[in-house]
Amino acid sequence: MRVSIVMPAYNERSRIVEAVSRALEAGSRAGLDTEVVVVDDGSTDGTGDVVEAAGVGGGRVRLVRYGVNMGKGYAVRRGVEASTGDYVVFMDSDGEVDPEELRRYVRGLGGSDVCVGSKWHPESRVQAPVVRRMLSRVFHILVRLLTGVQCSDTQAGMKAFRRDALLRIARLQLVKKYAFDVELLAVASLLKLRIREMPVKILLRSGFRRREIMRMLVDLMGIVYRLRVIRWYQQNLKIQEPKYRPIIRL
Repeated sequence: MRVSIVMPAYNERSRIVEAVSRALEAGSRAGLDTEVVVVDDGSTDGTGDVVEAAGVGGGRVRLVRYGVNMGKGYAVRRGVEASTGDYVVFMDSDGEVDPEELRRYVRGLGGSDVCVGSKWHPESRVQAPVVRRMLSRVFHILVRLLTGVQCSDTQAGMKAFRRDALLRIARLQLVKKYAFDVELLAVASLLKLRIREMPVKILLRSGFRRREIMRMLVDLMGIVYRLRVIRWYQQNLKIQEPKYRPIIRL
């Protein structure tokens, strides 16, 4: 089984090479056939150039790049399209998440479709500013109330998927930027996929900017509107059914 690690990156010139190297090393120690797909999401600091120049990982590293910053959701989608693994892992490229848990996540997929890192898992080790912890907790309570997603943490920077399950989710995703993870888990829940929460080791160095918080809330309200008001996701679930046949074939 091949494991693809998708790393969306925006202006991570100073940290991307170390993050890629650590991910590959974790995969090797776990005895996994691992590739890393770095998606340079329109960086202005030469992130993609640094990855190319470093030559880290040889043929085990793929680089996807484009000139305009489109957001995490779009970057992840492009990374998945370029990946070849039977299992796909999303991992942040800022180095805040310890990739040593990779083996555990892949094993978790033996009985699950999705493994989600949670900072609130009893075995997690988290270092973060107090304000960021508080804001994170409030946001996830809000997500649970508005969307019904039962995961205790939607935003931790490590998630793993069976490829077939991930592709089913992707067909119903619209968010390209901030609340991509919330929408992903909301759709996974609607599809009744098996979701397992996993521990993470994470060092959160910085807080949220007010602008990021507002954009996240705007994205969240869009998800709630499609989920609760017009029920767009539910109406489009039929395209996931094996027996579904469109009236018009394109």
